[in-house]
Amino acid sequence: MTEDLRTHLDLADDDARLAGLADRLGRAAEAEGLLDVAYRTVDSPLGRLLLAATPRGLVRVAFETETEDAVLTELATGVSPRVLRAPARLDGVARQLEEYLAGRRREFDVSIDLTLARGFRREVVTLLPRIAYGTTASYREVATMAGRPGATRAVGTACARNPVPLVVPCHRVVRADGTIGAYRGGHDAKVALLELERAAA
Repeated sequence: MTEDLRTHLDLADDDARLAGLADRLGRAAEAEGLLDVAYRTVDSPLGRLLLAATPRGLVRVAFETETEDAVLTELATGVSPRVLRAPARLDGVARQLEEYLAGRRREFDVSIDLTLARGFRREVVTLLPRIAYGTTASYREVATMAGRPGATRAVGTACARNPVPLVVPCHRVVRADGTIGAYRGGHDAKVALLELERAAA
């Protein structure tokens, strides 16, 4: 066995041991009621997603374009510093996301914690599930739904900062002329989600 291969295998063993230790620590913290924010990552057709949940519900879905360190820092400062990798709390969310991205699910049945959305942004996020699967609404239409028809730019900001994209469907909000508009997960991800829903509707 070459030295490079031996080093590679040793590093893989270390990674596996660290992952196992993190899982045990997360389970112990959960059992003791010490885990405020649990997180895990999942692979998806849109790239790696980071999912995070509090005892109240799903608090964050982050795309691969967002660095893990930045998302964990956001959770630590905006929710609680007691953040640990604890996949079990997010098993149901991960399963539903997999079903949705495979075209087998149209609605999510998960509790949502909107701690990271405040003020008008929170109001907008709570309205987004009214946009039916396979359809879209304009930023202006969402602003009108919120009782502020002139607040299209604020609606755009709320969608861009939606802490739980995919599950709360900000990807269904487009420009008045029908063009896609911006998306936290990137232009290609938004196009893919809209095409997925149109094909499955």
